[in-house]
Amino acid sequence: MRYLLTGIVLCCFVFSAQAQHTFTATIISDHKSPLPGATLQWKEKNRSLIADSTGKIVLANIPDGVQTFTISHVGFTDKTITYTFPLTEADLIVIEMETAEEEEEEEVVVTATRTSRTIANTPTRTEVISGEELEEKGNMKPGDIRMLLNESTGIQTQQTSATSYNSGIRIQGLDGRYTQILRDGYPLYAGFSGGLSLLQIAPLDLQQVEVIKGSSSTLYGGGAIAGLVNLVSKTPGDERELSFIANATTAKGLDLSGFYSERYGKIGLTVFGSRNSSAAFDPADIGLTAIPKFERYTINPRMFIYGKKTTADIGISYITEDRTGGDMNYIKNGGAGFFEKNNTDRITAQFGIAHRLNENSTIQLKNSYSRFDRSIAIPAYQFDALQQSSFSEFTWNRKGEQADWVVGANLLTDDLKEKPLSPDPVRDYYYSTVGVFVQNAWSVSDMFTLETGLRGDYVNDYGFELLPRVAAMFKFTPKITFRTGGGYGYKSPTIFTEDAERNQFRHILPVNIHTTRNERSVGGNADINYRTNFGELGFSLNHMFFYTRLNRPLVLTNAGGGMLEFENSTGHVDTKGMETNLKLTYHAFKLFVGYTYTDANTYFNSKHWLPLTARHRLNNVLMYEVEDQWKIGLEAYYYSRQQLSDGSFGKSYWITGFMAEKIWEKFSLFVNFENFTDTRQTKFGPIYTGTIDNPVFRDIYAPVDGFVINGGIKLRL
Repeated sequence: MRYLLTGIVLCCFVFSAQAQHTFTATIISDHKSPLPGATLQWKEKNRSLIADSTGKIVLANIPDGVQTFTISHVGFTDKTITYTFPLTEADLIVIEMETAEEEEEEEVVVTATRTSRTIANTPTRTEVISGEELEEKGNMKPGDIRMLLNESTGIQTQQTSATSYNSGIRIQGLDGRYTQILRDGYPLYAGFSGGLSLLQIAPLDLQQVEVIKGSSSTLYGGGAIAGLVNLVSKTPGDERELSFIANATTAKGLDLSGFYSERYGKIGLTVFGSRNSSAAFDPADIGLTAIPKFERYTINPRMFIYGKKTTADIGISYITEDRTGGDMNYIKNGGAGFFEKNNTDRITAQFGIAHRLNENSTIQLKNSYSRFDRSIAIPAYQFDALQQSSFSEFTWNRKGEQADWVVGANLLTDDLKEKPLSPDPVRDYYYSTVGVFVQNAWSVSDMFTLETGLRGDYVNDYGFELLPRVAAMFKFTPKITFRTGGGYGYKSPTIFTEDAERNQFRHILPVNIHTTRNERSVGGNADINYRTNFGELGFSLNHMFFYTRLNRPLVLTNAGGGMLEFENSTGHVDTKGMETNLKLTYHAFKLFVGYTYTDANTYFNSKHWLPLTARHRLNNVLMYEVEDQWKIGLEAYYYSRQQLSDGSFGKSYWITGFMAEKIWEKFSLFVNFENFTDTRQTKFGPIYTGTIDNPVFRDIYAPVDGFVINGGIKLRL
């Protein structure tokens, strides 16, 4: 009996051994290269293995029957396969993985180029700030979009007032007046209204921010010589959205914002409202404000109508703000002292309607009206003017299998009326611009897409401008994309420049329409984008070269008798350089590194470095994110020295920041330590000459507010 039992046990072991199988496979990409580090998950036994350096996986002790395996790798779509063991073939199995498109390439549709293509299929190089990145930047500065733009490679927000914080945006070194800022494709922030725009736009109701660098006037008309920024608003989705943010700062600032969005059948509604304020803040203890005392209110309701073939939207926005910077004693106690007051009221109305003619064609009508009333006051001088502008556009869009067409015409008016409050001549003007345009995006093949455009604008007093543009995209492989393009641009003369803003428009003569002409530009860029994975390390690299030449630039000259006037220079300005953006991802970590080299010069009588332009700039951002739980970020930004208007040079400097956010289902708490190394221009030297009651300010090239902590709560109901 003992021998019989032993024999039975041995037989069981033999049969058991015969029922165990080995699974050998090689994991490759859709380009036939091995994928080391790929993970195989065995569902039935809850086991996982990692592929070796050749992409090979060997899994032993597999029993008879159906077995399920899931293979995953960073940058590739997960693949689930089933096999029945024993296998009929003993050969090595090859499993091919498909490259996963990046989320932004699949979901982000670029509207600034008018063709509404995904970012992956747009020949025009477009940078999009959306999703998590937009939320993170909103945590750092919930009251406006300066930081959101300033921390992007190749973009710098230039402070034009030492005490009131007024700022403009510079792309690739060119002054702020050469960047066109749009809201949902409407040019609402030009001329007089551009000086405070960055300070009065809160990011909570933004879906994304689109940036096109280089001459882009062909798209929306004059002004986009350095580039354009399109602020895309949120629209009603399938689910209701109700969100709030409350933020407080150590500079005694307070930001309260709310956004509501919902669709009721054929009607949709969004409502945004905010209150933003700050007390006067003087971190350098020099008696002058680095952050002014201000209080601002914003309300923006918008209604959407959805029909079978016709959709429409209508909205109105109102912003009012009182802002006072200058002598701390004057602001707190009144009496004598230097001050700079900005009181603004902005009303904007927008209307758009689109009708689908058939499956491929749509006609659209858009109209906006903007009323901007701003008063600037300093001791013994006040500039008070009303700007009224309108924009009307009619377009026909056709989407085809290979080519998309946009044909349209628009009318833009800009009317300025100044109150005669000083002996200086009033600077009234009225511009009307009639434009016609045609654009085409042609997918020649899977590898090559061509985008072309032509615009003709007629500006009263300044004549006709013809603006061609071309852009091309080559997809050599799913990992390598090359884009190149260029075009013409123009800008009609006005007194509203950074130089005039710094001077509060004092003693500046009206623009002489008989002696001035449009500024004109030509420029182009080329970039290559490479994206791959090294094991579980995601790698993305974009490198761009750019060049823009600005002819007949408008410069401020001495007109005699203590007056200043704008004239077209006989020389030119050019800016050239390169941008590099590197992104690394590893599990919950993301590292962004951006470098900008900008060589911007004026060629009037001789070559000179364009003031307030850093030749070298470095952006570094490290993020750690556990989805729906934590966000932690560390930032460091470097600016090389800049030449100032008086010929001297500023110092190079670093700005650092740290932010953290703890996320729950319905709310999150965040804190941000901005500029915790307390970099301030007031540490490098005085920011003004003369007396504190009559200061003459130097150029502002570095932060003046220093180390500020902000934090708050976000609610999602």
